[in-house]
Amino acid sequence: MMQEIVEGKWIDSFQRVLTLNGVKNGTVVAILAETQSRPVMAQLAALACHNLKAQYATIILPTPANTAPVPVKSTGCCDAIQHMPHVVEALQAADIVVDVTVEGLLHAEEWPAIEAAGTRLLTICNEHPEILERTEPTKDLEAKVNLGIKLLRQAKIMRVTSKVGTDLTINLTDAPCGGTPGFTTNPGGVAHWPGGICLAFPGMHTVNGTIVMDVGDMNLTFKQYLRDQVTLIVENDYVTDIQGDNLDADLFREYIAAWNDKEAYGFSHVGFGVNTAARWEAMALYDKGDVQATEFRAWAGNFLFSTGSNQYAGRFTLGHFDLPMRHCTITLDDLPVVVDGRLVGELA
Repeated sequence: MMQEIVEGKWIDSFQRVLTLNGVKNGTVVAILAETQSRPVMAQLAALACHNLKAQYATIILPTPANTAPVPVKSTGCCDAIQHMPHVVEALQAADIVVDVTVEGLLHAEEWPAIEAAGTRLLTICNEHPEILERTEPTKDLEAKVNLGIKLLRQAKIMRVTSKVGTDLTINLTDAPCGGTPGFTTNPGGVAHWPGGICLAFPGMHTVNGTIVMDVGDMNLTFKQYLRDQVTLIVENDYVTDIQGDNLDADLFREYIAAWNDKEAYGFSHVGFGVNTAARWEAMALYDKGDVQATEFRAWAGNFLFSTGSNQYAGRFTLGHFDLPMRHCTITLDDLPVVVDGRLVGELA
């Protein structure tokens, strides 16, 4: 078990990342935490802000009671703000929110109103600082992320195939596309650390086909590698059948059914990772409590899809899976960007 204490090297790392996110002398920073946040995260953020001479304050919210039928993990959808107007207004008044909540504000219902005020967001994912240190954002990653986003925005159709039977088609027409290398200085911009993901949020009735998740693919809600194949049938954005006579399929079926919510079966986002510092095999080396598993959303050449909330399609739910896959081929219109799990072309 690794210790979660303030280390000088981690202060330095936080300071470099905050600098990339435009924090400097006089920047107004709101560090947002909750009672179940890792204390070391807020401490490192505050010390880095102090060194940069930012105007910073830490807001600590009570972690709400879990009212869901199952544990809620790895959603990117913090519910600690609870629509409290004074909290929203405080965050709107900041230049940047440094988010160290447990689940993060990326899909939080309150974020669009905060974003509209021009506040930018840096979500420092709920990882042990050693993981953050190893996946520290760099300027070099920015070019790949920007290129991946550009290719997604230009494409009308994404097709994902694999040798084990995946054949999924996504209509990307008018789909909002984004991603982050782990930093942004744009008003209303969103970044998360670890970064290196290029994503599209498909609209309604745009996702159809078959996904065959194979041994070694990952279920990041459960923070585990698959031991057996799981097949998903997708019709008009919704998983309509989960096939497999094995433990992985049973766990998937039971967890998603427990929400008793159609939207838990809907597609949230699709995309791919471009971060060569993120490692598929790293989860084998950490205890579950050490990871939020954002690294595994970003490893270079994965196909990442997610079920659950998609604000651009009008779907909100706390039921959520993030599911990165190996050995897929991804084409955007007729352009291959990933072939058998490896980035190709300009992304390579």
